[in-house]
Amino acid sequence: MKKVLIIEDEAPIARILQAYLEREPYSVKWNLGDGGMLDLFLTWKPDLVLLDLMLPDLDGLDVLKQIRQHGSCPVIILTARGSVPDRLQGLQQGADDYIPKPFDPDEVIARVQAVLRRSAYMADSRTVRLGSLVVDFTACTVHLHDKLLPLYPRDWSLLAFLIKHPNQCFSREQLLDRVWGMDYEGGDRAVDTTIKRLRQCLQDWPSSEGEILTIRGLGYSLHVH
Repeated sequence: MKKVLIIEDEAPIARILQAYLEREPYSVKWNLGDGGMLDLFLTWKPDLVLLDLMLPDLDGLDVLKQIRQHGSCPVIILTARGSVPDRLQGLQQGADDYIPKPFDPDEVIARVQAVLRRSAYMADSRTVRLGSLVVDFTACTVHLHDKLLPLYPRDWSLLAFLIKHPNQCFSREQLLDRVWGMDYEGGDRAVDTTIKRLRQCLQDWPSSEGEILTIRGLGYSLHVH
């Protein structure tokens, strides 16, 4: 049974979501946004988090950053802050989906199911298709518009990592650690150089299907639709 953690400061909303999720069924726990939410996340290890942005003590985006420091657990943002800049900021900082309040609980369930399916597909599939971009993790190849892209080994490794963690922001230091390895002794500019080469290779990939974004002051993210 998949586990869903709700971080929501309005208890009635949390209880409604819990009732709908448990009907599917999912295992559900919720937290009102107090100091114990990160401990609950780390100990319970949910498969997905429903996160309200307007919490009593912390901004939800700060909570999202903390979650992202501990892995790639899918996160869906629920908030009354529904402006386009707010949505973009949440997605660019690693949220997998964004649902403005007020919402229909049935829509939330549908979004949860879709994000969990996509997450499992990205993690387990040997071949991932993102529109006209096809990535074969077994053959370590990338095709764009049915043409094989000539990638350096490091370019392939970075692109493969980003594709397995879509819509999540990683700093240069995180990418060096996870892609280059802890023993790498070069500077973090290696990440910028590799990203530049990848963008050149992917210049014919429609941005409506996906693109590598620079999140100012934070790092890089592969944004897919």
